[in-house]
Amino acid sequence: MHRPDREVREGGKATYLQYVGLGDVMHSMTSRNSKKISAAIRWNPPSGEAADTMKAFIVSHLSANPASDLMKSVNAVLILLACHVAGTPASALDRPNIVLFLVDDMGWMDSTPYGSQYYETPNMQRLAQQAMRFTDAYALPLCSPTRASILSGQYSSRHRVTSASGHRPAASEGASPYPAKAPPNRRFLYANSKNYLDLNLPTLAEVLQQAGYRTGHFGKWHLGLSQEHWPDKYGFEVAFHAQPSPGPPSYFSPYGVHRAGRPSGRHHVGTITDGVDGEYITDRLTDEAVQFVEASQDRPFFLNFWHYGVHGPWGHKEAYTAEFAKKQDPRGKQRNPIMASMLRSVDESLGRLMDRLEELHLAENTLFIFYSDNGGNVHSRTYDDRKTANVKQGHPQFEAIQDWRKWAGGEPPTNNRPLREGKGRIYEGGQRVPLMIRWPGHIEAGATTDAVVGPIDVYPTILDAAGVAKPAEHIVDGESLLPVLKQTGRLHRDAYFTWFPHLVPAVSVRQGEWKLIRRFEPHPSYPEVFELYNLNADIGETENLAKQMPKRVRQLDALIDQFVEETGALYPKPNPAFTGTAKSFDTSEGLVPRNCRLVNTVGAIRVDGTGRLPFLGTARVKLRGPLTMTLIARSARGGKGRVQWKTKGQDDFPESEQRISYDLPAGEAWREVKAELPIQGQPQIVRLYLPAETSPVELRAIRFQDGQGRTKVWDFSPVSP
Repeated sequence: MHRPDREVREGGKATYLQYVGLGDVMHSMTSRNSKKISAAIRWNPPSGEAADTMKAFIVSHLSANPASDLMKSVNAVLILLACHVAGTPASALDRPNIVLFLVDDMGWMDSTPYGSQYYETPNMQRLAQQAMRFTDAYALPLCSPTRASILSGQYSSRHRVTSASGHRPAASEGASPYPAKAPPNRRFLYANSKNYLDLNLPTLAEVLQQAGYRTGHFGKWHLGLSQEHWPDKYGFEVAFHAQPSPGPPSYFSPYGVHRAGRPSGRHHVGTITDGVDGEYITDRLTDEAVQFVEASQDRPFFLNFWHYGVHGPWGHKEAYTAEFAKKQDPRGKQRNPIMASMLRSVDESLGRLMDRLEELHLAENTLFIFYSDNGGNVHSRTYDDRKTANVKQGHPQFEAIQDWRKWAGGEPPTNNRPLREGKGRIYEGGQRVPLMIRWPGHIEAGATTDAVVGPIDVYPTILDAAGVAKPAEHIVDGESLLPVLKQTGRLHRDAYFTWFPHLVPAVSVRQGEWKLIRRFEPHPSYPEVFELYNLNADIGETENLAKQMPKRVRQLDALIDQFVEETGALYPKPNPAFTGTAKSFDTSEGLVPRNCRLVNTVGAIRVDGTGRLPFLGTARVKLRGPLTMTLIARSARGGKGRVQWKTKGQDDFPESEQRISYDLPAGEAWREVKAELPIQGQPQIVRLYLPAETSPVELRAIRFQDGQGRTKVWDFSPVSP
């Protein structure tokens, strides 16, 4: 636990001297002397009152001797060391150190080892060359559930932290997890997320601490707002943090963190202290993490290093940002210089920590885990972001938004392509993340695996590597990854699940190459309750195979039922106030027929031409170009069609530009027709011209997709005459 009364100020930074014993001494010793001291740790030490007396005497003795005269006190230090490790079993001293380096909001494609050609992450590349890289690692679509699963080893449906709600006040004791009521047009009551991790769960930090580990947490927490749910209550001896913590109170010092008071959005409370003006929080966290490592060399340590970057409010070093503003992505996908700047800072942090572990000769006996808490953010700060659309001068966020527009325009933080969508969604872009694990001598350097893994596996993997037994009464849903890491075996589970009853509520199951999404009810933008994808063939989740493969859907759906029952998932409950008039949506809502009429058929709509150049017009494609349009259509005669658009600020459609033609083959078979639309900005009106003048055209679906994987879909498969 952080103790302010033992804090030494050095240039505005807090240097930790929490430990009366070896940690105080070794922080100021050379690596050469540290080796000599460490060689004596198996002496038979004094204990009890004798040890306490000896500690007090030697601490007093050392304080009277300058560091340059340290060698005169070697014998005393050796005795101090022996006292310090009294009660720590020799087996604990042989256990590996643990480093969990967690990046916030870092997408699967946001580094060079995972394929980015825009972001520059040489230290992540260096780690990949020394570690095993996971291609199919998952997190939850939002951060708090992932963090709770890491510390508990449980699925979110079991520990019940299901949304990013760790910055909100805890519900009162005994409160129902379900809301008391819902509007009468809502069919279901959805359970609320817990806003803190259950204190009765034996956390990873607590188990390691009991096994002789020093434990430290640095950075974002987001698992509890008030003091009774802070890191020190979950097994962390040292905690450098501030609450509430969706993001840092500021990326630059002064950070505005108070020592006491009730945490709120306007009053951040915690142990973070100011540095020199302009100090960057990513750098400061690294300073503190490195100091913890330096002060913890005498026995195994667990460094829980959870960065604020690259989450909002997106503070960045402008010198870095200016460099990336001049750069273009050869892939044409990623183009936000602010994100590139922040990732460079996180990468530098990684490099500094790796370097220090090597300098202290600790890297060889350290299990190092690099991970992200959810998929990349592809929705914030765009021109159509509702949260920022009405921010005017005088608003607290106005300057930050202006800074974003200066450097990034209307770009979202990142682009997860080829994955679909991003943070907050159950598609791959929201939950597939980077994961690399290094343990020299145990894990082959530069190895790659497609094992399907997630945050529930971190807990058992670390305990297995440390040789520490799981608590007997604690349910752990995850598996140790050591057989995969050592390439001696495979995981035993049959499938992996993601429970996410928020935003666009759904649950998914991954079994081998197959992924099934089950929604609890249709959604206007996602009307199909079941979506089935073969991820080996379709990593972008573009072709829903649910209707073609009903047997596979039933098989995977049964696994979801079993998962819900086994983990005690709080399934949506019928709303007793529901009047039977749930907000419905016409499958063709937003499509305006011109020179044609729409007729419902079985699983499709038929477009009958009634005049020249029939088309469907819409103002509902609120996506920024370029876009891909996909039609599922058929026509006995086929023919040529086109797509035409005008953007905001254009009074009319250009006569010869902003149009793309396509061909619909003739025949009775359903055809998938694609057209790439080089739209600049957001279209105001889109017209879809169909070859229906002389022969009807049937449509099963119309889909527009942007470069972030976001879509506007009209699905006519539920239609009946």
